[in-house]
Amino acid sequence: MRRIDGYVMRTVGGAMFLVMVVVLSLDLIFGFIGELEDTRNNYQTLEALWYVALTLPRRIYDYLPLGAFMGCLVGLGSMASSSELTVIRAAGVSLKRIVWSAMKPALVVVVLGVLIGEYVAPPAERLAQSEKAVALGAGSNVASAQGVWHREGDFFIHLNAVQPNGVLHGVSLFRFNEARELQSASFAKRGIFQGDHWRLEDVRRTLIEDTGTKRETEQSMRWDTGLSPQVLSVLIVKPENLSMTGLFTYASYLEEQDLNASRYWLAFWKKTLMPLGTGVMVLVAISFIFGPLRSVTMGFRVFTGLLVGLLFKYMQDLLGPMSLVYGFNPMLAVLIPIAISAAAGAILMRRAG
Repeated sequence: MRRIDGYVMRTVGGAMFLVMVVVLSLDLIFGFIGELEDTRNNYQTLEALWYVALTLPRRIYDYLPLGAFMGCLVGLGSMASSSELTVIRAAGVSLKRIVWSAMKPALVVVVLGVLIGEYVAPPAERLAQSEKAVALGAGSNVASAQGVWHREGDFFIHLNAVQPNGVLHGVSLFRFNEARELQSASFAKRGIFQGDHWRLEDVRRTLIEDTGTKRETEQSMRWDTGLSPQVLSVLIVKPENLSMTGLFTYASYLEEQDLNASRYWLAFWKKTLMPLGTGVMVLVAISFIFGPLRSVTMGFRVFTGLLVGLLFKYMQDLLGPMSLVYGFNPMLAVLIPIAISAAAGAILMRRAG
């Protein structure tokens, strides 16, 4: 029996690895081609290649659920096509044991995904975004398209680049009064964290007064803010590319500032429930093999798998923004597709048993 368990695990695990290699290869090629369109200033071909390499952990994390689902579908499907599953069941191996053997590689994928998503992908993504922004000239552009916006009190803040060592490039500060009238606009080429404050360098400031505008230039200026390098390292990266701890920290910070944190809570619940969603999708793939896709061709299995995977993704992508617009709990937006898929998989498995 152990040999049979090992054979099922190797077949399914090998199929998952093959699917990941194919999908990642295509994604890296198209990603590199897309980066070549942004080449300018100091951001050239080698820098674009380095950027794509740094984003590899994030891409692996994004495709792990799809790899587990499609790999299970292809691996067990090939065994079904060659009648191996029929022989295994005729030898007295129960359906539950086959399911458990097929789920073991998926558990490895889940653990790998949590580790990459929590400890590898976020710092690599921060480094990739900051180096790209600096190469594109973050220190010389006012509110460039590569940066991020943030609000703190009366100030609207734009940062072109945030480096992991606590250095900012291209800091724009816009101060408004209660009537939402612009009072001052400042731009600093660089900012360096000094422990309890930031030191802005090469500052140009415009003060808007009743009598007109006044321009000032300073070599350095103290900037007191609640934005620490840890918080800023979270801010510079898209929510879906952050770690769970980073999302929780920044969402809590936004709520302390009386700002809307729903987008970050949605990303937090997607990350937190990713292992559960991956397990459910693998269960659906197994139920397909022992149910409606038992005797179809491999091409049809792959096609069906892609449709089901896209349907699951689009359900989450649709319910996520709906939770932000209509104000219901983001956790429900993530749980509903998982619950529907789990119910469908359980029903199909019961019929197969």
